Parts: sequence; structure tokens; C-alpha cells
Amino acid sequence: MAEATISCAPPVMTCGEPAGVGPEIAARLWRQERAAEPFAWIGDPTHLPPDTPWRAISSPSEARAVSRDALPVISHAFPGPAIPGQPAPGNASEVVEVIARAVTYARSGEAGAVVTAPISKKVLQDGAGFVYPGHTEFLAALGEVDRVVMMLACEALRVVPATIHIALSEVPGALTPALLEETIRITEAGLRRDFGIAAPRLAVAGLNPHAGEGGAMGHEELDWIAPLLEQLRGEGLRLSGPLPADTMFHPEARARYDAAICAYHDQALIPIKTLDFARGVNVTLGLPFIRTSPDHGTAFDIAGTGQADIRSTLEALRMAGRMAARRAAV
Repeated sequence: MAEATISCAPPVMTCGEPAGVGPEIAARLWRQERAAEPFAWIGDPTHLPPDTPWRAISSPSEARAVSRDALPVISHAFPGPAIPGQPAPGNASEVVEVIARAVTYARSGEAGAVVTAPISKKVLQDGAGFVYPGHTEFLAALGEVDRVVMMLACEALRVVPATIHIALSEVPGALTPALLEETIRITEAGLRRDFGIAAPRLAVAGLNPHAGEGGAMGHEELDWIAPLLEQLRGEGLRLSGPLPADTMFHPEARARYDAAICAYHDQALIPIKTLDFARGVNVTLGLPFIRTSPDHGTAFDIAGTGQADIRSTLEALRMAGRMAARRAAV
């Protein structure tokens, strides 16, 4: 945590779907962390729990001075109230606009990072005609980049799925040499820049069981994955693989790499959610700004009950702070 002591702008946290757990988690985080992890919350203050002390600020830079006594809020008016567990499509356009505002602050340097609270893609599609598959793709468009990488991280493990939210039957066609190479390069660069790892070690999983077992269970590993990794090793990248995914995640194996590159969603997410379900953080690599988020959804079923677990959002906030401090130190 020592890196986070370097002076840098505080992060901004988006409100997310106001009928979900985002506003109450932000309020609880402020009560717990206050000056330790100051942040500016962007949203409609009427959507916060009624007993939340908050103070309006005009820039994220003001958050540190305010945070000891009140939740720093960059006020963004919404057309309707937030009723826990009952999303209102009429609020959807402002949810989208809050994300865009947060990115503007981050790109200008007024905010050190963006921490996004969960959104409901269906509500945004119904209420705002949201055309993006999710948060990550929208943030890539706002950052004016064509390709980003989703990394899930906790203390015990970092994983990157090369393909994400597609059917398993579509994975072999979607996992191309170009996609895997780009995923490896973005991950390697992100670990250097934002995690302070001078020479990242990446373990690359095979697509097939037992990494194809010499062609007995699939040929992708022999045909192009192994040759691609050999080519990249020739450039100096520290890569191991293709490896059987079922032997990559026990403690001794994890000690040999800094991140695991996986072929598809569940190959990556099952291990990390098994190891640390409550503290996983979603990090988007390849953006011109820092973005982290909790690894959970809107939790409409428990919104407003006080049962929401704040640990993943807390870890996202702390990780954003450490990443921002490293960039500030460069």
C-alpha cells in the first residue's frame, strides 16, 4: 500500500444503476474509509441513503478536503427517484451520462481513476437505447481505443479471458492468433505500467482439455498457439504455455506467474471467484485512463436492505488508488 501515498488526484466513483446497491455501498464506504480512501461520488444525492452526510463539490480535486466530514458528491440530477430493487428506465440516460462525466474527469487529470458501480445493461438498453454490450465496451469508445482487456484481480490471482461474453460454441472461431497476441501484449503492458511489475510473467492456457494433449483432444495448441507464444518469447516476453487449464491454479502453479491468460470466460473466472469471491476487482487494461470496478452486479434483490457486501468495491477503490499513484510517479 505504500505506493498509494504518492500525491495524485482522487478517484471518481459513478453511481451506477441507482435502484441497485451502488449508492448504499458508496455511502458505507465513505463511513468506513473517509480520509483513508477519499473519492468523489457522481450521482443524484437524493438517491443516497437518507442518513448520508454529503457535501457538494465541483471537482474531484476537492474530495480530500471534504471527505473527513461528508461524502464528497459531484451532483448530477436524475429525472426520477431511486427505489431500491425497482429500476426506472427513465433514469437510464443519466446513468450513461454519469459514466461519460467520470471519464472526462479522468482524461483531464482532475480524477486519478474511475471506479464504476454496477449497471443494468437491460435497463440502459430499454431506457436509453444503449448499444454497447457492457461497461467495458462503452469505456473503450469513450477512451477512443479499439481494443481493451478485462482483467479480474485479487490478492491471490490475476486472470484475463481472451474471449468474454460469447457462447462457448463460438470461442474456437473467436480465439484467433491476432486476438490472443493483442490480449497478451495489452496485459503485459498493463502489468508494467499500472502494477509495477518490471518483467511480467504470463501463463497462457490452452483452449482444449490437457492443452490438446499432443493433438489427441484438439489441434489449436499445436497449429498456432504454441508457435505464437514462441514468436513472442523471441521478442523477450516471459510466457509459459500453452498450459492445461486444470493444473494452472493451485498455489504452486500460481507462484510461477503474475497473470494467467485464458481462452474463455469461465476458464478465467471460475478460479478467481472460487479463490476470493468477495474481493475480486474488474480492471480494464488498455484504456488511456484507469478504470476498476467491483466484480458483482446491481443486486436488485438485496438493494436497500443493508446486506450488500462492500469488500469488492473497497478493493476496487484501493486498487485504483495504487494504480493512480504509480502513474503519478512516472
